[in-house]
Amino acid sequence: MAAAEKSWDENNREDWEERVIALRMERQHLTKPADLEEYNVLYRDLSPGLNVYWHGFGEPPCLVYRAGFDDLEYNRERQRNRELVKGRFQKGNIGFIQEEDMELFAGLYRKPWKPDDTQELILALIDREGPLNIGLIKEMTGLLVKQITPALHKLQESFVLFEDQFDGEWDREWYRFEEMFPDVDVQHFTREEALKMVLPRFLFRYVGASAKNFRDFYGIPERELKAAAEELTAGGQFVQKDGIYYLAADFELLQKQERTPFRKILVLHRNDCLVRCEEHHLKQEYKREGMDILQYLLIDGKIRGAVLGHFKYGPYIMEDVCVRLPENEAEARKKEILEAIYEINGREEPIRRYMGLPI
Repeated sequence: MAAAEKSWDENNREDWEERVIALRMERQHLTKPADLEEYNVLYRDLSPGLNVYWHGFGEPPCLVYRAGFDDLEYNRERQRNRELVKGRFQKGNIGFIQEEDMELFAGLYRKPWKPDDTQELILALIDREGPLNIGLIKEMTGLLVKQITPALHKLQESFVLFEDQFDGEWDREWYRFEEMFPDVDVQHFTREEALKMVLPRFLFRYVGASAKNFRDFYGIPERELKAAAEELTAGGQFVQKDGIYYLAADFELLQKQERTPFRKILVLHRNDCLVRCEEHHLKQEYKREGMDILQYLLIDGKIRGAVLGHFKYGPYIMEDVCVRLPENEAEARKKEILEAIYEINGREEPIRRYMGLPI
């Protein structure tokens, strides 16, 4: 039997996984950084984009390791030009999407608006006075910030108000959504229609994903994601094997084409899309009493370790490095792993332990 024909044989699961990982790393632009055109499509496919975890206030999102240019500054400029806009998406979390995808993500995440007295008061004030920041709302209404902020967030989740964060300043103004985006129809797509548009985009970048991976990334109930994936499978766009979904074209490609295994160590922040897709097990797997998970270690294309310690502004306190490798391999690659961590974090704060042992 030819090697290509054996790739999905039950005895060759390791080979299949290597191929999936290699294609995933290629599609994520972790083997070759993206140029500007490639980056724009990559960002769209992995939206909503998030800031680097534990970032400075007001920092734009970026896709670490994936751009062949300074994408932090590029996205800062896109924010300034309102080409990249802020919203509340996955479980009410802040994210940034490209302006042209506003209708799609409204279909995906818009929550029904159930106004209360505070929300109606704020809306009436903005309708009368025009765009306002939180300080002015507080001054004009006598409400406390702790009353204003949750009301604004609920109005934002319902796509009734828009927070205009085009720079890193604190005093951002809040607008009526339709004033900022008069041509956007927030009811254009249903949740089901939106899911059937974003899941193929995501799967192109992730290559093989379970319903749990979809749930972790999008923050949408697993039953809805699975229903959409099953419809796409029934329509021939996806293939499902052992609970993992693939684009039909990729499933065929993976069987026919061998790929060079990905051999590299990358240090991922906690908002990286590869981390977000695995949150259903990572937080528990690397949990350590009294320590934060600072970063995860992508070793040869799989998350197989974590940097543990304490967050602070300035260099993190790196208490320990935990890796899930055979003991001999963990020791043999110790220097490589530590160098990858120092490359991202600098050497001002030393790593104190490796696999629980003092360095």
